[in-house]
Amino acid sequence: MSNPAFTQLVDAHYVSLYRFALSLARREADACDLVQQTFYIWATKGEALREETKAKSWLFTTLYREFLRGRRRDARVTSVEDLPPGEQDIAAEEVDRVAKLDAATVVGALQTVDEVFRAPLTLFYLEDLSYLEIAEALEVPIGTVMSRLSRGKVQLRAALQREDVAAKTKVVPFDGAAGRKKA
Repeated sequence: MSNPAFTQLVDAHYVSLYRFALSLARREADACDLVQQTFYIWATKGEALREETKAKSWLFTTLYREFLRGRRRDARVTSVEDLPPGEQDIAAEEVDRVAKLDAATVVGALQTVDEVFRAPLTLFYLEDLSYLEIAEALEVPIGTVMSRLSRGKVQLRAALQREDVAAKTKVVPFDGAAGRKKA
């Protein structure tokens, strides 16, 4: 897309996109970021759109997806201080346990999860895809993606728990002959 055409697109849709972003984000700075990200995505991928008449709906859909992606990312980050006082200690212990996990441990635990559950887990957590994108990639219904993620999380938690127990368990060899006195 040429520079004048891009400028014309921005001029035509900026105000309405900003209003939409502001209604979603409720903060001016976040709304500006959403609109800027939307136009950035257009600049990098907009040429793939075959019908220029659909540019407006493409921009609004992209802005909404970016909003949801940011919200999903923000939902994963919860501060311990935001929790009720009774839950802060438990969360702090959990954060310490998770912080001690290294990437190799998590990937190893992920490898023990059944393949049917491993693929959606990988796409969701490591590739940051939405449920719909995962459903399209795996060619399954979105409900199947949600159930596989749920079941996969259960298996992953169990695998990580086994890793945690194995790390805490020390095996002390017992040599029966060394423990007995010679008469």
